[in-house]
Formats: sequence, C-alpha cells, structure tokens
Amino acid sequence: MVADETATVQEAESHLEQNMRTVALTALAGTSIEWYDFFLYAAAAALVFPAVFFPESTPTVALILSFGTFAFGFIARPLGGIMFGHFGDRIGRKRTLVIALMLMGVASTLIGLLPSYATIGIAAPIILTLLRFCQGLAIGGQWGGAMLLVTESAPSNERGWYGAYAQAGAPVGVILANLALIGISAAVSDEFFQTWGWRIPFLASVVLIGISMFVQLKLEDTVAFRELQLVREAHKDEHPEAEAVRRSPVLEALINYPKTISLAAGAFLSIQVSFYILIAFVLAYGSQGIAGMSRDAMLAAVLVASALMIPFQFWASGYSDRNGRRGIYMLGAVLTGVWAFALFPLIDTGDFWMIVLGVTGGLCFLSMMYGPQAAFYTELFSTEVRYSGASLGYQLGAIIGGAFAPMIATFLWTEYAIVWVSVYIALASVIALLCVWTLSETSGDSLHDVHGQDR
Repeated sequence: MVADETATVQEAESHLEQNMRTVALTALAGTSIEWYDFFLYAAAAALVFPAVFFPESTPTVALILSFGTFAFGFIARPLGGIMFGHFGDRIGRKRTLVIALMLMGVASTLIGLLPSYATIGIAAPIILTLLRFCQGLAIGGQWGGAMLLVTESAPSNERGWYGAYAQAGAPVGVILANLALIGISAAVSDEFFQTWGWRIPFLASVVLIGISMFVQLKLEDTVAFRELQLVREAHKDEHPEAEAVRRSPVLEALINYPKTISLAAGAFLSIQVSFYILIAFVLAYGSQGIAGMSRDAMLAAVLVASALMIPFQFWASGYSDRNGRRGIYMLGAVLTGVWAFALFPLIDTGDFWMIVLGVTGGLCFLSMMYGPQAAFYTELFSTEVRYSGASLGYQLGAIIGGAFAPMIATFLWTEYAIVWVSVYIALASVIALLCVWTLSETSGDSLHDVHGQDR
C-alpha cells in the first residue's frame, strides 16, 4: 500500500515537472519569436530602413527618423499592456497570449511585404510606422501572458528560474534576428539585400501563427487564474449586482497599486536604456564611429554577447530564488551603470573581441536585473490584477526607458560626445537602483491572494 502511494506521488510529481517543462519551453519559443520580430526591426532600423524608407534625408537625419519609427512601437507598448492586461485578468492568460502572438506574426509579415519609399512614396514610412505600432501592441500584451503562464505555474521556490525562460526570449530573439540578417547578407549581394534580402527574415514571422495555435490547443491556463475564476463565480452567484458593476482590472491595479506600478516602471529603466543601446545603437556607432567596423562584424558581436547573456540570466534568476530578488537586481543596476564608461572605449579599439567584451559585459550585468524580473513583478501584485499591474509597470518603464534610447544616444553622440551616452546609461541605473531599494522583497510570497494593495 505504501509503495503504491509512493509510486503515485512520484508519478504525479513527474507529470507536474514534465508539464512545467512544456509550459516553460513553449513560453521560451513564443517569446523568442515575438522578440525576434521586435528586435529584427531594431537592427533593420539601424542598418536598412534609413535608405529604404527615408532616402531623401541626410544619413544622420535618416537614421534618427528610422529610430523614430522604432520608438513608435514603444509608444504602443503601454496601450498593449492596458488592453491585453484587461483581457488577461478577465478571460485568462493563455487566450490573451494567443491573440498577442497572432498580432505580432501578422504585423511582422506585412513589414516584409511593404513597398519602399521609391515605390509608393510617403505612404511607405507611414504604413511602416503603423505596423510598428501593431508590433508594440503585441509585445505589450505578450510579455504579461508568457511571463504569468510560467511563473503562476511554477513551484514557489523555482519561480525565478522558470520565469527566466520567458525572459530568455529577449536575448534569443536578438540572436535569431542577427543570425537572420547575417545569413541573408552573406548569401546575397548588398544591392539585393537592400531591396529584397532584408524582407526574408520578416516573412519568416509566420511561424508565430503556428506557435499560437499550439498554445491554444495544448496548454491549460494557470492554477492561480483558475482559482480566481472559481472565486469570481461564487461571488457572482452571491452578489450578481456587484459583478455587473465590477471595475476594469487595469483601473483596479491603478487604484490599489499606484506606488508599486510607478516603482516597477522606474526599476525597468536601466534595463531598457542599456539594452537598446547595446543591441541597436552600437550597431550604428560601431560601423559609423571611430571603430569603422563592418555591418556584419557588429551584428556578430551583438550575437555572441546575447548568447553569453542567456546562461548568466538563468544564474541570476536561480540566485534570486535562493537569496531574494532585490539584492541581485540592485547589484545589476550598479554594475550596469559602472560598465557604461568602459563600453565605448572598448568599441573604439576596433578590435572585434574587445567589442564583444564591451557588449557582453553590459548585457550580462543587465541580465542580473532582467532575469529575476518576471518572478519579481509577478509577486508584486494580487491575482485579480496581476496581468494588468505587471504589464503596466513593465511597459511604462519600456516607453520611458527604451523608446527613445537609440535616438537620445545618437543625439548625445553626434551633438556632444560619446561619454554622455555613458552618463545617460548610468543615470538610468541610479533611478532603477533607488526604485528597487524602495520596493519590498517578494521572494517566496504566495501567488494565491485574490485581492491586494500597495505594500
């Protein structure tokens, strides 16, 4: 009898672990392709779009205009967080994630089909900007869905580790985007690459539609959300009049967690400013600045650095499970701010491996914040508004920190000196450090509280 019970428990644990791996790997696949699309645009904005969509401007102005369309996606991200957060807290994490993945797949594929300025004139950059806006809506909704699908399903003592699967989609997306551009660039002539070759990686985004269908058909929603549904059903039966006037989850989050949302946005600044300078701005700086590196060399440097970022990110996430989220997050902010002053001197050497060292240091230090972030933000909010609250904090930080980072960096570099870009990164790190220091430690907190408020 005891042996049978032991076998049953072991079988249940094995099934739970296998299911958790499936959820984690699916979240990784979905976020990787989603971020691939988002970052593919970043690389193309630095290397291709100035000539294709803004050919009548000077090179510097065209680059700034191109980065401007890149920023437009960030303007949409908080709106995506609000819209998808509302439905994620109402109809479920899974179904909302599926819609976000589908939207990104369609928008990115259409970018690959978009005629150039030479073909349809001013309509080309306008349509490009609108499609970038759709990408922003999708990424604004995707992060909350993928992150909660993993963290709300994970054991409390492994929440950071499994949350890192959703977070790892960002560096994997950078790798895939850069590999795609490097591969196409190597396979075709420069003339063909500028006209048609760059479109092929965008057209490959149709893969997202298949992943979204897998999520819809194969995965269940999280235990925490299913518990919330049961509570709502019971409350609806007992108080139908109250259910009829229940406020939007986004409004509830803003009312109950104004301080937490603001601090979460501030905590994200260092990650966003540093990340988009490291994966987008350095492509232009390395190829047009003192180093005079080739386009493919800079893409390869960012690719290598992104690959090294992934294991470091998992290490930081696992460390946060054992020792708390705030300490490793604040250390990452300090190191990112300090490393900013080493980054550009390393790039200026013109040596490929020195450039790899510079970008790798920046990405690994910011991963000490980005890795534990999924679990940290999940634990800050109650189940009823978790999708909305976490998405608002994340996406507000994204628009403030990441939207204009390449543009601001370009302006500081061309109008003043590159050292001011380092000061910019350091300032964002100080703000993030202070915000995380103000927040409470959350490691190990229960995710089954339906209601809550600012701590």
